[in-house]
Amino acid sequence: MTSENWYDVTTYPVGNPYEDIGAIINSIIADIKSRQAVPDQNEGGKPGAVIYIPPGDYRLVTQVVIDVSYLKIVGSGHGFTSSSIRFNTPADELAQWREVWPGGSRIRVDMSPDAADGEAAGAAFYVKRTGNPRISSVEFADFCIDGLHFMDDGSGQNDAENTYRNGKTGIYVGSANDSFRITGMGLIYLEHGVTVHDADALAIDNNFIAECGNCIELKGMGQASRIANNFVGAGYRGHSVYAENYGGILVSSNNVFPRGASSVYFSGVVRSSITGNRFHSFYPGMLVFAANCCENLVSSNHFLRDREPWAPMQKYDNGLDDLFGLLHIDGSNNSVIANHISETIDTQYIKPLDAKPVIINVVSGSGNYIANNHIVATTDMSQINDAPNSACFSTQVGALLSTDNLKVLEVTAVLVQRDSVRNTVLDSGRVEQVEMDRTVNAFRGTPVPGQWSAEFHQTEHS
Repeated sequence: MTSENWYDVTTYPVGNPYEDIGAIINSIIADIKSRQAVPDQNEGGKPGAVIYIPPGDYRLVTQVVIDVSYLKIVGSGHGFTSSSIRFNTPADELAQWREVWPGGSRIRVDMSPDAADGEAAGAAFYVKRTGNPRISSVEFADFCIDGLHFMDDGSGQNDAENTYRNGKTGIYVGSANDSFRITGMGLIYLEHGVTVHDADALAIDNNFIAECGNCIELKGMGQASRIANNFVGAGYRGHSVYAENYGGILVSSNNVFPRGASSVYFSGVVRSSITGNRFHSFYPGMLVFAANCCENLVSSNHFLRDREPWAPMQKYDNGLDDLFGLLHIDGSNNSVIANHISETIDTQYIKPLDAKPVIINVVSGSGNYIANNHIVATTDMSQINDAPNSACFSTQVGALLSTDNLKVLEVTAVLVQRDSVRNTVLDSGRVEQVEMDRTVNAFRGTPVPGQWSAEFHQTEHS
């Protein structure tokens, strides 16, 4: 038996979903509200609904506005494929491709937002409701939101499809919310993938959010949210994962692709955990704690910083030099424990030239605990790459797997700035690799094979 609270956009009797799925979904939401108008009827009355999007290409011209709880919009496939490779492939090669656009249950965002109207104006899905209680339990699952194209940014590069600018957002939540779920989605070629304000118990799990200017942004304030098991990768101007004024975030088991200005950027975030992730970046500033982030745990992650190997994107970076640090910490009582951090780069690409790259940079705050981090810094001569632009996969994997003929790169493993005191740094760099005022901070260097440590010698004879 078909439920009256189950809708299929292709069979709904109003409009044409292939021409404007946004208008269809708005009409469905209006129908839900008209049928579920009583807040309390026999201890129920507003169960919400499911809106189903079958596989297909659906144009979205009208913004979807969601102001009802318990709504699930679900498709049958995230349909992600790389548009970046597609737009950087010569036309003669592209003519031989088996497919050139994302697929699955795909929404083509064909809006033309005006930047003056604000970020929300460019959202395919705009969620906002005033009054009490907060809007709750809205779910997005298993479909694709495709921004189609980026736009020229006036920089003179004549490279519109690599600007990561188009004013479009996939999902924008503009009011306080509870228990939202975003799962199994594919978001691509949007200036902003997912932006959520004032979230409580938000779960962003198992999505493919990449080739977006910014991927996941938690704004305003919030708590107790989870970002886990995602494939994420922002552009060189934006953040793969960004959060401000949140507490109790779990960032776990994500695979974060390179090219984002940062892998994770926290501003004023407290008592949160970043654990078990794989972070890859082409630039410094992979993990940034800004605006006094406190009591956060960063543990058991793998960080890799190397140089962009793919020719079409080598002219871009995030504007930071190698003295900024791969991990940049502004805050107090954070724990950075048992991470593996690799940096491998040809010395000619270090900025400033001949500088000693900084791996962990503690710029302010106190009481940070940095311990048992394994830092591997190497350099090798970059190879001339004459692979075609379409060979992005083989180019990047080849660079990733290259570990032969590497030489040690001299780095500052940990730098504790003068404005930061009462920190503890243990086994995260040799004595000569750690720069700090040891009269106001605690330090123990990583033991060096074949060298008898005076510290251990004193302990043995005490």
